[in-house]
Amino acid sequence: MSNLNPVQASDLYRNWQQLRGAQPRLRARDAAVHLSVSEAELVASRLAVDAVRLRPEWAELLPALGELGHVMALTRNEHCVHERKGLYREVTVSAGGQMGLVVSADIDLRLFLGGWNSVFAIAEQTDKGTQRSIQMFDHQGMAVHKVFLTDRSELSAWEPLLERFRAPQQSAELQLQAPPEPPAVKADSEIDSQALREGWSALKDTHHFFALLKKHGAARTQALRLAGSEWAESLEPAELTRAMELASERDIAIMVFVGNRHCIQIHSGPVKKLRWMDSWFNVLDPEFNLHLKTPAITELWRVRKPSSDGVITSLEAFDADGELVIQLFGARKPGIPELRTWRELVESLPIAAQ
Repeated sequence: MSNLNPVQASDLYRNWQQLRGAQPRLRARDAAVHLSVSEAELVASRLAVDAVRLRPEWAELLPALGELGHVMALTRNEHCVHERKGLYREVTVSAGGQMGLVVSADIDLRLFLGGWNSVFAIAEQTDKGTQRSIQMFDHQGMAVHKVFLTDRSELSAWEPLLERFRAPQQSAELQLQAPPEPPAVKADSEIDSQALREGWSALKDTHHFFALLKKHGAARTQALRLAGSEWAESLEPAELTRAMELASERDIAIMVFVGNRHCIQIHSGPVKKLRWMDSWFNVLDPEFNLHLKTPAITELWRVRKPSSDGVITSLEAFDADGELVIQLFGARKPGIPELRTWRELVESLPIAAQ
């Protein structure tokens, strides 16, 4: 993949500003697509304007974000945006630096740091004042996670954090890599369905599900198809938003998982202010916002996984490429069975017409 030299970066920034002049509401992600570059390259073109490149020292940088106080963490994939406000605390990074966790009461993240590449601090002038953020990108230049300051942040911590982690070379070169080849998909006939179901029924922890898929070489939606109705049932995609509306009406605390290949972000709690805007379904609560592009959901599954705490029931939504867009669970902690009210809600949803 291409990497920007200083002249290219300058030209890209100028082209971007012209595009913004014509379409002022265009987001950086969409502008990057329009200009045939990655979002990271677009951000790198802002160096010396309103962006600073930071050192990608995740084990030190991520805990330091707690110094900013109240922030908004944003993680998204192609079809869904998850925004959670709170404190960036309780951060751990594994000894090998490949994995990370943030498990504060508000911001809850699973970080797959081996795929993270670059990080920038941005102070952008907007109609509402200066918007400050820390933005992380992968080796393909895709945004994996962003942290925005709010009007309740510790603004005095911003400049010291930038000075501490400022990269010595403020270069726009990103050493981007081509995306990895997707794994080959086996035909259903190549999967030992009986062994898959036996392994599924023996699960003790929902976190072991990925290992089960890997062991049998099954894609996620393929495994759901082959698991049998005891463990997975296909629902109409529209039942996803209906489930969230019912959870809101019944005041059921839920867990909302949204992620990409390198970061998963989780909201735990109720969802209250639900709004449709064209085909987008939104949660607009004070501390949690969700923006879901509903036409992108082509498959929805009611999934049951056994665990040492009893059966755990979820709704799992996928796009046309079989990519997981969003998951819903009843709010729970390890060692505690799932909410009866959540299970009853999910089990009441009708299966898809065959």
